[in-house]
Amino acid sequence: MQSLSRYHARWHRWARFVAQRVVLKSVVHSVARVRVEGARNVEGVSGPFVVVANHTSHLDATVMVTELPRRLTGNLAVAAAADYFYKQWWIKAPTSLFFNSYPVHRDGAGRGKGMSSRLLEAGVPVLIFPEGTRSRDGEMQHFKPGAAALCCHHDVPCIPVALLGTRDAMPVGRSWPVPGRPPVTMLVGRPMRARPGEKPREFSDRVAARISTMLTMQTPYVLGDGNVAGTRPQTDEHTQEEAS
Repeated sequence: MQSLSRYHARWHRWARFVAQRVVLKSVVHSVARVRVEGARNVEGVSGPFVVVANHTSHLDATVMVTELPRRLTGNLAVAAAADYFYKQWWIKAPTSLFFNSYPVHRDGAGRGKGMSSRLLEAGVPVLIFPEGTRSRDGEMQHFKPGAAALCCHHDVPCIPVALLGTRDAMPVGRSWPVPGRPPVTMLVGRPMRARPGEKPREFSDRVAARISTMLTMQTPYVLGDGNVAGTRPQTDEHTQEEAS
């Protein structure tokens, strides 16, 4: 059974801080114009949680670990396809450092799902792309219920994230973003929890619908996302955009 010591090690946390917030963030902002909305939605989140997002590009995880609030990404572990990122050590090593990754077997073999559960039980939040692979046409694909099942089983919140522009910035087949610093937007939705008696598939469909709505409306604030009646949704000022 794989040890979890690396996910709690202080030295690895500080190494990731330098890798993500100094090196990787500088690279991201040199190749794209990044805008983040909805960071205030997760101000009260604590303990383990599951972050989910639509997936169209290898740039997706990079944007998320560099642009989500540092309080969320300090110990965040990213689920990575074992058949792609864990085949050669020279890919595995930087992936583990920059993304605090762990292997997930997309064919259902191995212990990927068990590792997600073990991390949550140990207090380590995880980032999962429920589509399982990148969308080739840019349209959000059907969500697999694994991430929702983790939320239901461990009674942890799900943070929905909608990513726009990453496919155009770095389409499938490219090993580096396109030139010209295209715009990329990350919309951070309000945390969601499974309702009493809600099955994982039902919760997964509800999370997918939330992200789909965020993508369509291009806002992290949508009807039915938990606003208190009679209050006005907050206008998020945590926006990061560089002039062209």
